[in-house]
Amino acid sequence: MRVTVDPIGCRGHGLCADLLPEAVRLDEWGYPVVAPWPVPPELAAEARRAAAACPALALRLRKD
Repeated sequence: MRVTVDPIGCRGHGLCADLLPEAVRLDEWGYPVVAPWPVPPELAAEARRAAAACPALALRLRKD
């Protein structure tokens, strides 16, 4: 599973980086930059929570 961000839909709330700091960091404008590698299995539940909590529904999970 990989984390992706819809750059058009994202509003820069930053909640994703708070909930999943292992895979998401914020750039200098507060928008998410996601890790290019798959989410480790031990972080799958946290990744699902972060995607579900995104206020703009811009954080998505993609199955490899």
